[in-house]
Amino acid sequence: MRASSAVQPADFLNRLKKNCLIRHWQLYLMMLPALGFVLLFHYGPMYGITIAFKKFNMRQGILGSPWIGFANFERLFSSYWFPIILKNTLTISALSLVIGFPLPIILSLMVNEMENEKLKKGFQTVSYAPHFISTIVLCGMITLFLSPNVGIVNQLIVALGGQSVHFMAKPTMFKWIYIISGIWQGIGWSTIIFTAALSGVDKELLEAATIDGANIPQKIWYINLPILIPTAVILFILRCGSLFSIGYEKVYALQTAQNIMGSEVISTYSYKVGLAGGNDFSFSTTIGIFNSVCNSLILIGANRLSRAVGQSSLW
Repeated sequence: MRASSAVQPADFLNRLKKNCLIRHWQLYLMMLPALGFVLLFHYGPMYGITIAFKKFNMRQGILGSPWIGFANFERLFSSYWFPIILKNTLTISALSLVIGFPLPIILSLMVNEMENEKLKKGFQTVSYAPHFISTIVLCGMITLFLSPNVGIVNQLIVALGGQSVHFMAKPTMFKWIYIISGIWQGIGWSTIIFTAALSGVDKELLEAATIDGANIPQKIWYINLPILIPTAVILFILRCGSLFSIGYEKVYALQTAQNIMGSEVISTYSYKVGLAGGNDFSFSTTIGIFNSVCNSLILIGANRLSRAVGQSSLW
């Protein structure tokens, strides 16, 4: 009896797995293209990271190139540009996170309190619109608006009695140009998730709070904000996981010879070394590995910290 009772749970699990595969084979079949895409284009090329430990030669290929160990990493850490790109990347990312992350939450709370539906939808449409402007067009607008000769910003400064400022030539101004323009372009689109989360607030709870005499700030603080916290924590953790990742397109388009000391970041440096200039693919891959490892460590740390303080976490 013991032997038969010990076998029964295993047989039950096997039958359960078999029945699930048979009953839901359509779902697994629909999943195959996406799974194949991920395996082919995301995991398949990962063997190429070995060139970071080699002196890669296109004629010899990845397997035929000579092995040099950690020489590329030593070259990166001893490079003149390494502390500069590390400082610029972390400064821009950290300021974008600290300044830009709370603003969509505040905007979504403000929009949620609008009683006029037409005004609410109109405001949302206007705030979403900049998201659809391409990066190159946005950079062209920034360059035109901040032009020392014809830019509307400098014309306003001169009209107020000041002197024209060449913003794009100042390394210290670059991070603020990048951050403010990024917030303007993305704040409306980022509110979509928080607005959707606020739609789950119990209306009866809000009505009860109103009857009890709660004002708008109190309802936001004690009812709406707690609803947003789990969503905000997850998004914050994900943003922390990309702290070392700044897209090179916008930085590269706004970069000039005068502001390069404040605008050169990890992505632009990797692009210039790996593709635009020296075609040093091994060194470029080394920079990419360093970037990915740092992002992964920060993501794990942020997730553990969130879990330790009792908030939501990714795993």
